[in-house]
Amino acid sequence: MNWLIRWNARSLASQFFIMGGFVSLGAMFVIGLIVTHLIEDAVIHNSGAATALYVDSVVAPLLPDMQTESLLDEGSARALDETLGQGALGRRLVSFKLWRRDGTILYSNEKELVGKTFPVNDKLAQAFAGSLVARYEVASDPESAEERSLGRALMEIYNPVLQPWSGEAVAVLEFYETAEGLEDSLARARLWSWLAVAGLTAIFFLVLSILVFRGSHTIEVQREALKARVDELSALLAENRGLQRRLQLSSRRAAALNETYLRSIGADLHDGPAQHIAYASLRLDSNLLVDAAIQPETREKELAWIRSSLAEAMKEIRDICKGLVLPQIEKASTTEIVKRVVEAHQQKTNTTVDTTIDEDDRELAPALKICIYRFIQEALNNAYRHGGGVEQAVRATSHGGGVRIEVSDRGEGFDPTQVRSASLGLAGLKERIDSLGGEFDIKTGEGGTTVIMTFAPMEVEE
Repeated sequence: MNWLIRWNARSLASQFFIMGGFVSLGAMFVIGLIVTHLIEDAVIHNSGAATALYVDSVVAPLLPDMQTESLLDEGSARALDETLGQGALGRRLVSFKLWRRDGTILYSNEKELVGKTFPVNDKLAQAFAGSLVARYEVASDPESAEERSLGRALMEIYNPVLQPWSGEAVAVLEFYETAEGLEDSLARARLWSWLAVAGLTAIFFLVLSILVFRGSHTIEVQREALKARVDELSALLAENRGLQRRLQLSSRRAAALNETYLRSIGADLHDGPAQHIAYASLRLDSNLLVDAAIQPETREKELAWIRSSLAEAMKEIRDICKGLVLPQIEKASTTEIVKRVVEAHQQKTNTTVDTTIDEDDRELAPALKICIYRFIQEALNNAYRHGGGVEQAVRATSHGGGVRIEVSDRGEGFDPTQVRSASLGLAGLKERIDSLGGEFDIKTGEGGTTVIMTFAPMEVEE
């Protein structure tokens, strides 16, 4: 079965070339044999017909009426001896016999055969039926011992002697001739017939092979293109499934993060503004405000503490709201977005941020603009809180719909493995970026920390 596996592994063109080659060789051999045989028969028959016509024109006038004579008289036999024994005809003819219908030899240059009767063979029967029979072979008939002793092929011809007025064959002339040059003619005929058959077969097979190989090449190219297309679609399907899983995971994480954000906001409100308001509420119930014996200066001082607590609570509420509400960035460019968030951070923290922006004014999707703003905002906040705001820098690049943002500082750095997975800052940034199909990366060490956000060109639809 190994040969079958190897055979099936070949291309269709190779299979055709091999099998077609064997079939073409077989067909060429069969056709060559048939054509060669037909040509040989035609050459032999034509040569025999020419000789028979010549002999018949010379011998027929010497024969008596074979319809009435059953034996050849001495005068006719002597005339045949003289005619067949000399001249060009004598040099060409090896033997000569005159047959009667019953197989009796009426005349022969081999005198011992005259009067003998032999079985009527097929060649003699065809001649008596009116057909000229010509063969080029070594004599094998019982009456041809003398010709057979020569040991070479001779032209054997059976020529019917026809009655002039009825056209009936009344006798048959059989003669053998040396047929000089016939062997060369047959050899040339065989050679040219084989060359013609081989040449035509080769041309036909080569032309057909060229067509098959071209078709096979076209099919192979189309197959490779189809395979590449299928691989591309399979990759897209796998990518789509991966994105779908990422989207589902991001949705679950986003829901969890939203709850965490809500708890964080609640904690900020509880630990900040709520404490100040509670403190002011407690002071409102103080006897210092309702006791008439208290000095006005003391009452005014208490009211000042209450106003200060309420003012601090309002300030913290505004700060919390400011962090939750985005500015109008839907129509802003990348440069404007980066400058807004950097300026807000500088005002809030009273620090300096080195900013580098390179963009081509390509319009970005609103979701990506929001992601840019939140990423820089949170990354700068982390740099300020954990890195001390040392040498803060923002590098923003936007070309062809692709975006790369780097936020760095020269703080002490941290160990990423020690960061809790539930950390709102890093987790929120990563989930937001993953949900839009981007990449999030952190590089940190003793020389500082760099947080990177990357989106490939046109990855986020507008």
